Amino acid sequence: MTHESNQPAHRAVLAIPHLRVQNANAISSPLTWGFPAMTAFVGLMRALERRLGLDPGIAFFAVGVVCHDFEAQINRGGFTHAFRLTRNPVQHDGRSAAIVEEGRVHLEVTLVFDVEISDAHLADAPRQALAERIADELAGMRLAGGSIMSRLQGTTRRVPTRPVLEPVPDADDNDAGEQHKWFRRLARRWLPGFALVSRNDLLGARLTELRAENPTATALDAWLDLSRWNSHADAPPVTAEGDPTAKVEWQTDHRPGWIVPIPVGFSALSALQPPGSVRGARDMTTPFRFVETVWSVGQWISPHRLKRLDDLLWEPVHDPEHPTASGLYRCHNGYQPPPESPEPANPINDSTQRSIRRAQ
Repeated sequence: MTHESNQPAHRAVLAIPHLRVQNANAISSPLTWGFPAMTAFVGLMRALERRLGLDPGIAFFAVGVVCHDFEAQINRGGFTHAFRLTRNPVQHDGRSAAIVEEGRVHLEVTLVFDVEISDAHLADAPRQALAERIADELAGMRLAGGSIMSRLQGTTRRVPTRPVLEPVPDADDNDAGEQHKWFRRLARRWLPGFALVSRNDLLGARLTELRAENPTATALDAWLDLSRWNSHADAPPVTAEGDPTAKVEWQTDHRPGWIVPIPVGFSALSALQPPGSVRGARDMTTPFRFVETVWSVGQWISPHRLKRLDDLLWEPVHDPEHPTASGLYRCHNGYQPPPESPEPANPINDSTQRSIRRAQ
């Protein structure tokens, strides 16, 4: 049993910089491909926490991702992209075996974990030793089905490679300006790169715009509209005789940043089944439930444009007591858009919800 003095009690940030991942899963959902889903990173966080156990005196709550390099394993032929698939051995009669299409991608990412550490790790030496141990554990794990590789020796790029574990300044003892300076200093270490944040507010704003023109528009229409480049034709002025005075000009609609469609979790399709009651389940000791993917909209943004730590972090959310969302398992991100961007219809107090979930 873990000693009482080793119980996590102080909020901190653990950053594992510039992890190279080989052959990660590029098919993130039935409708999207590209960067792995955030559920894969949350799964890595939970697997890492279970591997470490309770003795290290650290607990994980959320994870953020900064991507430095993305190399999709595809072949380009004009406008058509095709995955580079493996060649499986032939069958006994010489025919090619049926295969399931697999998309792969090589990544270089920085993982930022929101953690709590014990009193024993407040000093610099024990804290750095714990960070090094966690980095060593990660080197033997998989991320989104891909292998986490150690950095190549002799690289000419000067990038930080040592893990960082720092306590978060207490808001009661430090004003907002000091806390902002601390995060800005930390975020500069993750440049150059792009962080993935949630933009649910854009989805709601676009749905409102579409329904102003078509009352039958759905959230799927808004999601598809934000997932593509849209162009429209500007009609030229017409003379008194009805003839156009100029050619039609095509204009591409403005996009509010690097917007991408992303899967953010799962929604239940069935009731929770007792362990071992569903044949073929991977784990016969855990309750089972059929689910489908939940999609949303995300944005890639440079870390130096983030204002606070919660803008970067993704936290798994599930409220089993909620009457309508008991079958919803999703990742929540606390990004707050600048004042000029549309605000969410239902803003969430991240600090309050974080305190409630940790108390549970």
